[in-house]
Amino acid sequence: MTNPLAYTKGTSLLHRVHPLIKLVLAIGIIVATLCSNSLVLLALLLVHTLALGFSATVGKRIICMAQLLIPLAIIMFLLQTYFVPSGPVLFLGMTQGGMYDGARVSLRLVGIALPLVLMFMVTKPNDLANACVEQLHIPYPYAFTFTTVFRFVPLFAQEMQAIMEAQTARGVEFDSKNPIKKMQLMLPVIIPLLISSVAKTDASALSAEQRGFYLRGPQSSYKRFPLQALDWATIVYAVALVVIGIMF
Repeated sequence: MTNPLAYTKGTSLLHRVHPLIKLVLAIGIIVATLCSNSLVLLALLLVHTLALGFSATVGKRIICMAQLLIPLAIIMFLLQTYFVPSGPVLFLGMTQGGMYDGARVSLRLVGIALPLVLMFMVTKPNDLANACVEQLHIPYPYAFTFTTVFRFVPLFAQEMQAIMEAQTARGVEFDSKNPIKKMQLMLPVIIPLLISSVAKTDASALSAEQRGFYLRGPQSSYKRFPLQALDWATIVYAVALVVIGIMF
């Protein structure tokens, strides 16, 4: 089981953009998605995000993440269609306005999630933390905590999957359709996961303290992140996307 947010090395334009400007671009796409009421533009913004993923050689992974969101998008579409009807009824109780609004909600759901996922796929966590400290003057412990979340959460998910596979090999049926039985089976899995998580967190904290974690500051990083022409162009591009989203 691979980490869906793991950094992927590359030399694409997106990889070379300043770590914070990548977040600006992601936020620009998200704001444009939230502001737009056009189905065509929402679909184009989604395709735009997928195209960025393929240009950064993470296209297959971003497609996999989109596929994980499809069931939730379908549920949101049905809820919006049936519970907020408007306009003439077309078929199966679905109204024209309800289907239109449902499609917008579904596209927005996927369009909001993927840009941030993509940016973490092409940004080193250490670079993001150091850029936050250097450019935004955020205290290093806070920046480190923020980036550590994206390291540990997928790691814990991998460990839980490994524990479940080990239990399945011993005959435990995690694919039970009974939700109560499934919860009873999950409880014994959570206990070793918590023990392992506490051990890893304690080891990481001890290692960081031995390396002078609390002595770090804005000048502690050997790598600098000056804004280049590509970064300014990306900022202009992100602002243009927001303007287009507001207009349409």
